[in-house]
Amino acid sequence: MLGPMPTRDRLLALLVAVVWGLNFPAIHLSLEHFPPFFLVFLRFALIAVPTLLLVPRPDVPLRWLLGYGFGFGVLQFVFLYAAMDAGMPTGLASLVLQSSAPFTVVLAGLLLHERLSGRQLAGIAIAVAGLGGIAVHRAGLDGGATLLPVVLTLCGGLGWALGNLCNRQARPTRPFRLTLWVTVVPPLPMLAASLVVEGPARIGASFTGLGSREGVLALAGLAFTVVVGTLVGSGIWTALMSRHPSGVVAPFSMLVPVVGTSSAWLLFGEATPPVELACGALVVAGVLLGSRLPRPAARNPDDAAAVGTAGSRA
Repeated sequence: MLGPMPTRDRLLALLVAVVWGLNFPAIHLSLEHFPPFFLVFLRFALIAVPTLLLVPRPDVPLRWLLGYGFGFGVLQFVFLYAAMDAGMPTGLASLVLQSSAPFTVVLAGLLLHERLSGRQLAGIAIAVAGLGGIAVHRAGLDGGATLLPVVLTLCGGLGWALGNLCNRQARPTRPFRLTLWVTVVPPLPMLAASLVVEGPARIGASFTGLGSREGVLALAGLAFTVVVGTLVGSGIWTALMSRHPSGVVAPFSMLVPVVGTSSAWLLFGEATPPVELACGALVVAGVLLGSRLPRPAARNPDDAAAVGTAGSRA
């Protein structure tokens, strides 16, 4: 039954935010060695092959499986990896990609007719204000992202939002099985895109020097994104999206840039000025506010029954 998000699920959503925030430094390390489109292919193919051989297909309509895989797996990462390869700073990438949260909430309202409370809208507005403040500050720094990488990352956020809606509509009885099968969708289109855009020569060159420090770090980053980011993070996210409305779960993704910018500062020396820390606090406040759904007060048994029926349809 869908309802207010319990503490356990909030903690799981926070765990996903931490995992996905650490994904950005891992991606950065992998992009130092592998071309972006081929890296997306590797990320998903490593899971897709054993999934096809060992895991039964989830009991969801094919259109939602394909839509989730194409939005979350292809559109999100083809634009994100291309943006980071084009010079998008790691911390800023983790920030701008969280445009997926307001995209998800707006699209869910328009396409799925999910009703949003004033509390949720206020939380989204506060979090977006925090994200906007960080973006404006980062845009004014020396070496800040140019317009093209920012636009590419926003396109990735829109792709993630479309994947969220398909995930929501799929409503799998076994969410982790859907998470695994989503990885079956991206490999072939990403391999084709890599061959056309990056070429066989660049792909082949990426397999040399894997024993060097750069190569080992690239493989470590790839392993993190595959095992922790995709299997653990996406598995938990899929389960949460199947249990709660999109507008309740999606705002937690806004916590990802807090982790992303902090880890980028620790690992790569990307400074996080006080103004960004203050804006990050706004993001946290907005997420916490937007994720709280007030419990309707039932005045009599008939009202209570009506509330329960409405909740079961949400």
